[in-house]
Amino acid sequence: MINKKSLRKFWKWFKIITLIYIMIGVALYFLQDKFIFHPKKLPTDYEYKFEIPFRQIDLAVSDEKNMSIVQFTVPDSVRKGVVLYFHGNRENINRYAPFAKNFTRNNYEVWMMDYPGYGKSTGKRKEKILYEDALTFYKMAMGKVAADSIIIYGKSLGTGIAAQLASVRDCKKLILETPYYSMDALAKHYFFIFPVVPMTKYSIPTHQYFEYISAPISIFHGTNDRVIPYKHAKRLTSQKNGTELITIEKGRHNNLNDFPLFHEKLDSLLQQ
Repeated sequence: MINKKSLRKFWKWFKIITLIYIMIGVALYFLQDKFIFHPKKLPTDYEYKFEIPFRQIDLAVSDEKNMSIVQFTVPDSVRKGVVLYFHGNRENINRYAPFAKNFTRNNYEVWMMDYPGYGKSTGKRKEKILYEDALTFYKMAMGKVAADSIIIYGKSLGTGIAAQLASVRDCKKLILETPYYSMDALAKHYFFIFPVVPMTKYSIPTHQYFEYISAPISIFHGTNDRVIPYKHAKRLTSQKNGTELITIEKGRHNNLNDFPLFHEKLDSLLQQ
């Protein structure tokens, strides 16, 4: 039989644990932007320096909003098309620029856009705005090439944005590197003790967008990815018949570019 002293001690600790749980939940809700996005801003007069030819464009969407875009170019005479590259959640275009040669050596221009708050891009950052910026990005490409010459490429955070764009606009291919099933599913993986679905500001349901994509889809994912587990790619592959999953054995989240298989398969996709 539990005595009163033990019962008081139990309720004391129950209240403490409950309070801590609530405090962590509140922090997760209000600080989720800090968990998801890790931007590195650049001054407006910053000048990019890359080893391959490029153009830097500042698109003034409004007085408060600028979209910073870098276009890594190839000669018009050999250009096959344009790759719209939606990068991951860290820093800015400088971090992802080394991957541009994967595409330019296959005679594709590759355009990279910084999200609001990243690099020289400004303005508010919300899920809806990320999609709107992606559509603006796409329309820029359509001014230069036809839809069947546009490849949409997403890496990590950018995979959901890329999938959403491919679900509403035509393209030659959709290529995803280390994608997530949805941002909600990823949040559940990390914070399983919380009711994350009503708490998340960014749901980005990649799997739902798959239903409306008509272009061929290819996915690259490593089996040792500890940021976005490999099972997310497997779930997405089963979401739509014909989706190609290229498994990089022992590949981690940020090192797929180090594997010969990654380059072999990517080159094959770009040469089709």
